[in-house]
Amino acid sequence: MRRRKFIILIGSAAAVWPRVARSQQSAMPKVGFVWTGWPDDDVSSAGLRQGLSDRGYVIGRNLAFEDRYARGDLEKIPALIDELLALKVDVLVTVGTQSSLLARRATSTVPIVSGSGDPVGSGLASSLDRPGGNVTGVSVLAGDYSSKWLELMKEALPRLRRVAVLYNPDNPAIAKEANQLRISARALDLDIATFLGRPGEIDSSFVEIAGGGFDGFIVTTDASIEPQLSRIIAFAAEHRLPALYSFGTAVQQGGLMSYAVDFFSIWRRAAHYVDRILKGARPADLPIEQPTAVFLKINLKTANALGITIPPNLLARADEVVE
Repeated sequence: MRRRKFIILIGSAAAVWPRVARSQQSAMPKVGFVWTGWPDDDVSSAGLRQGLSDRGYVIGRNLAFEDRYARGDLEKIPALIDELLALKVDVLVTVGTQSSLLARRATSTVPIVSGSGDPVGSGLASSLDRPGGNVTGVSVLAGDYSSKWLELMKEALPRLRRVAVLYNPDNPAIAKEANQLRISARALDLDIATFLGRPGEIDSSFVEIAGGGFDGFIVTTDASIEPQLSRIIAFAAEHRLPALYSFGTAVQQGGLMSYAVDFFSIWRRAAHYVDRILKGARPADLPIEQPTAVFLKINLKTANALGITIPPNLLARADEVVE
């Protein structure tokens, strides 16, 4: 697989984080991590832990790592953040725009390393070059490549006409993705309909999609949707609905196609923000990075089960083919 390339904007001379924000640091630095999903399905934490290991950190020996999981319930995130802040973590790591916004509201002093869709548009940062507050990290601007989702699906399914889109309208970055999909749909003469992907509403969305006569299905990048991938993939298989996912891991689980960044690699790279902050850098001075490599994956076994013949030209462009 091609090596992931990143836009690296880190300056060579970051100022030191004010002493007032570091005064409570213990002899062993403490990192807090919070995610909407479950521990067993957590690609983000796995990537972050690997990145920390790459930089010489051994959890329990020279680094304390406190992780908390909402297990599919976004409403638990504020309490989990408060719990981590009460532990006086030196760095708080958050996955997803909504969790990052909640963390930003909870503290303006503890450094936050965030993985979000659109940190500037959502108000997490003043700019990518100079975030300007206590939040830095990585930005997965899927709105920049989501225009390809319908194109790829149309290429795989020439008779594609109606597409269901699962999304979370509460997430400003995902709302941008949905808008991009509407623009693409008009250009491709496709009809799309959006359905709520929030945990408490996904079952009713499944019922509507199943009875809606759709011949395609797209799953957007919202962090609250990612923990539900196994259910979504099972739903698509049961209803013989060809689906394209914004998470590469979906293809290994039986999803038909994905066009996405590599979240494990992104979070492995994001560990350098934690490292820099623990060594005295200020989040305000650490530019936010964007991944520039997007990967197409195709599951031929799933295609065969659905009676779909993937065009040779599309297969040739795939970065990974599961057979």
